[in-house]
Amino acid sequence: MKGPTVAKTEFTFDDLKRILLDGAGADEEIDLDGDILDTDFESLGYESLALLETGGRIEREFAITLDDDVFTDNSTPRALIAAVNETLRAAALVDA
Repeated sequence: MKGPTVAKTEFTFDDLKRILLDGAGADEEIDLDGDILDTDFESLGYESLALLETGGRIEREFAITLDDDVFTDNSTPRALIAAVNETLRAAALVDA
């Protein structure tokens, strides 16, 4: 039996890579361990359906709700990580 879920307070690049790989896999030609922070998701092989799945996984794992346009407005890993962390900080303030 699993214990209580502890809210995570920071979303990292490693979290994003793990969630992308778990949810949608990776194009064999794309090295997610490379310098991809400023590469748009489409160039990394992640289309809208894969990003929708990724967003759902982030929401469940981090107990937050992301804006519907989070991937449209944040088309690179660096921008998405910043947006998720902003949402986490806002959620922490509401819970405080």
